[in-house]
Amino acid sequence: MSLPPVRSRDLGIPFEGTPGAWNAITDVAGCAVGHVTLISGEGALRVGKGPVRTGVTAILPRGQLSTSPCFAGWFPLNGNGEMTGTAWIEESGLLAGPVLLTNTHSVGVARDAVIAWQVRNGRMPGNWSLPVVAETCDGWLNDINGFHVKESHVFAALDGAASGPVAEGAVGGGTGMVCHGFKGGIGTASRMVNAAEQCYTVGVLVQANHGMRRQLRMAGVPIGLELQDYGKEAVLTDESGSIIIVVATDAPMLPHQLKAMAKRAAMGLARTGSAAGIGSGDIMLAFSTGNLDGADTGENVQATMYGLNRISALFEAAVQATEEAIINALVAAETMTGVDGRVVHRLPHNRVIDLMQRSAGSRKT
Repeated sequence: MSLPPVRSRDLGIPFEGTPGAWNAITDVAGCAVGHVTLISGEGALRVGKGPVRTGVTAILPRGQLSTSPCFAGWFPLNGNGEMTGTAWIEESGLLAGPVLLTNTHSVGVARDAVIAWQVRNGRMPGNWSLPVVAETCDGWLNDINGFHVKESHVFAALDGAASGPVAEGAVGGGTGMVCHGFKGGIGTASRMVNAAEQCYTVGVLVQANHGMRRQLRMAGVPIGLELQDYGKEAVLTDESGSIIIVVATDAPMLPHQLKAMAKRAAMGLARTGSAAGIGSGDIMLAFSTGNLDGADTGENVQATMYGLNRISALFEAAVQATEEAIINALVAAETMTGVDGRVVHRLPHNRVIDLMQRSAGSRKT
């Protein structure tokens, strides 16, 4: 019998805010996530053969049963990365379809595969599509120039997207990623926000492939400085990775509000120690499922706007959930050996527990 996955809170890391039932982006009703993970081969790099350490992750904002677009906004904190379809999001304020995460050199095949999947399943938002596909680079561990992600893998991630708990760590698009010198990948978290006798959800999913060891902080504790001696072969001296952050909410927010929400996700990233170095592509996307009819493309539609006097609580929830999602990616990921025998170690859980306990003890005294 396999043990249940370990998450940040299991290590005693204190986070602010109240999570949803799964503490995942799928706590936003209807939102679905699917992964396809590709791991094969070992030893020396043979381009086109492997080793393969990559994959694809699909996020369906309204799940498998709805093609209604969502209001959305995006924010590029640092642009050394790619997220397709954002020019139309900026222009229209609409996200009309799934969001895909993969490696840098598989963006094209994933984008084309999304269109083919929409055509096959009658989910085209019209007679054209501008899919949203984002990337981070897994070339340290993966045969990235071997183009191992195929159309069939994208189809499988989309078809398999479901609600419920979300697999984290070295899965899907996050399979070959490195975060703060440790094994990184996919992480997720959520927060519940009570306002005006209603409860709204903010969920976040990240593909974490960023940061240097010395920068890493957990709940304010400078964990990275204390772990400089651990797995030294994986410690990077320059910022050369990226992170994609996807924020979802069921609160009825309009595009300009969601752009502001995407910006707040960058503050959650900063809480974990990142300085968004010039070599990092740090791109945030936020969408709302709260205007099912108001986001329609028909004439004279009506939409609901979340009140500005209460919106700060949603912003705070996005900051909190982003912080925890990044740490969840680190905690879930296991040690991986990739191309040319390169090893990236997992975060040492026991040492993190000890450091968090010592920090809590020092605060009490």
